[in-house]
Amino acid sequence: MAIRVLIVDDQPLIRTGIATLLARKSDIEVVGQAGNGREALDLAAMLDPDVVLMDVMMPVMDGVEATRQLAARGPRPAVIMLTTFHDDERVLQSIAAGARGYLLKDVDHRALADSIRTVAAGGALIHPQITAQLLPRLGQLAASPPPVEPPSSEPAIALTPREREILLLLAKGCTNQEIGEKLALSVGTVKNHLSVIFAKLAVRDRTQAALWAREHLQ
Repeated sequence: MAIRVLIVDDQPLIRTGIATLLARKSDIEVVGQAGNGREALDLAAMLDPDVVLMDVMMPVMDGVEATRQLAARGPRPAVIMLTTFHDDERVLQSIAAGARGYLLKDVDHRALADSIRTVAAGGALIHPQITAQLLPRLGQLAASPPPVEPPSSEPAIALTPREREILLLLAKGCTNQEIGEKLALSVGTVKNHLSVIFAKLAVRDRTQAALWAREHLQ
């Protein structure tokens, strides 16, 4: 069965171009197009896509807020932010909102199709250029004093069920290969998940992520 994709961008030419490229892929079907976040929410409810390619900056409702509202509805659809922006803050906001991926619009069509397949299968990814750019920022966040949080039985970080599973296994000392074997995931998919988890938790490495998990998830 083909992966159902909804394209969301306020520029019709970009939507059409992406749809044309994806039409060449036999396992991917573009089921709809939207010009802003509000239209995306309505069409997602009607069309039930597996993956949404979401622009960040749009009128009426931007991609971050639309992603947040989609994530609140449930684990599907998976959202990939597809944008020209490298801005650290937008990346972090998108990931915190529940995006499963963050890619630049100059991504090769083959890489875009592979990314769609990855998130549709439960994986996550961030464009390598953005990951490299984001690492110093994550280091600064991790080194900053933690903010005072109101009492809560649950941390206010939107981890998906799969991310929680991976994080709990990491906290138990499992390697990426062991996590992959336990969850039937490739090592590459586990690494992609961990990149997103580290970004969400604003931690630099496995040790800090494990400490967070032991405090909040166990």
